[in-house]
Amino acid sequence: MKSLTKSLNIIGAGKVGRVLGRQFSQHQVFHLGQVCNRSLASALDALQFIGAGEAISDMAQLQPADVTMLTVPDDQIQASCAALLELGLLLPGSVLFHCSGAKASTELAAASALGVQIASLHPVRSFADPAALAANFSGSICSIEGDAAALIILSTALNAIDAKVVEIQAENKLLYHAGSVFASNYLVTLMETALQAYQAAGIPRETALAMAQPLATLSLDNVFKLGTAAALTGPIARGDMQTVGLQQQVVERWDKTAGDLYQAFIPPTIELAARKKTL
Repeated sequence: MKSLTKSLNIIGAGKVGRVLGRQFSQHQVFHLGQVCNRSLASALDALQFIGAGEAISDMAQLQPADVTMLTVPDDQIQASCAALLELGLLLPGSVLFHCSGAKASTELAAASALGVQIASLHPVRSFADPAALAANFSGSICSIEGDAAALIILSTALNAIDAKVVEIQAENKLLYHAGSVFASNYLVTLMETALQAYQAAGIPRETALAMAQPLATLSLDNVFKLGTAAALTGPIARGDMQTVGLQQQVVERWDKTAGDLYQAFIPPTIELAARKKTL
């Protein structure tokens, strides 16, 4: 794959920065410049994972790069952008992008005002295990939005690492990210609630895990194989609302938060069950 020959600095190389940094380095998409973390030890650790670059712990040590990637926490994006501008590290025509799922490229408006091309890039993957993800990143969907010139560079880079690119609108970023939260983060919370319910019913956690795993795995497999309506089973799908009512009361007595969660799922599940009947 032909290199873009552009230099890349990474600010805040945590899980996301390390995975993307390794992809860009291994596929020779960018020339890895500097990796700046809060501590030198953290930066060196990130470098070991990425496999290229120079580790630093002070933005004042940075040299300007063609492309700068911010993989800092969401609440630090604007401050990081401001610090880079104050140090004169963002040149007109260079590219600055962040990797937040919820924040839009408009967080970098201060840089845009000075002629910097801005964007956001969000890999739609779970980063719980960075090493495993880095080894299996091919085919990952990455959502991007921002200035046209920045998007050309990011699209080319993502295509080079065999990612799939989806362009979204900045104004839809929060709602888009909510979809990922439902599909990933809250799914984990829901599974924890299920395990706690099993345990409250006297079932050891290890056994509860063994019971929940085939249910959850097969349900998700059916969603992507058959569609959500066809995959729905259980009392609401059967029209057994008496059981649903009694069960909601039991859950409510056991745990108020879990009871509220159970109740919240009833209306959308009724709607989904109605769609199932039309199939």
